[in-house]
Amino acid sequence: MATADRLHTPADAEYVERCLGRRPRAAFTVAARDGDGRPTVIENPPFLDDGTPMPTRFWLVDPELNRRIGRLEQARGVDRAEAEIGLDRLSEVHAAYAAERDALIPPDRVGPRPSGGVGGTRVGVKCLHTHYASFLAGNDDPVGQWVRDQLDHEEHQ
Repeated sequence: MATADRLHTPADAEYVERCLGRRPRAAFTVAARDGDGRPTVIENPPFLDDGTPMPTRFWLVDPELNRRIGRLEQARGVDRAEAEIGLDRLSEVHAAYAAERDALIPPDRVGPRPSGGVGGTRVGVKCLHTHYASFLAGNDDPVGQWVRDQLDHEEHQ
């Protein structure tokens, strides 16, 4: 159940649509906001409105953060993060993420289900954006923390 501070306003919905470049394909809540109160991360349900499984619970919508993390990925950030965090710890993160998502699915639900961990990944790191979104949403995500550290370092150079 979404708490009042996570529900989105019509202005939030318009902002998210502009950031995504399309209408969201499912109802969402706001999992994190920036200093000005704009949505930074949205939380998606396990299924899109059309019933398609949605493995990515937390979606980074902030345009500037998306650009900065894209540059980090271009600089081999995915490989670096994976090497520094390690596959054992990443397996734990993926398992916790999947368990939280799967707990939102009614046990009697039939048909395809979302799978994988952060961003649908089963092993390693696929996308720094999804890990950072999960981290900003308050989850224990060492890759998200690694991204935060890299962004902070970039700001201070």
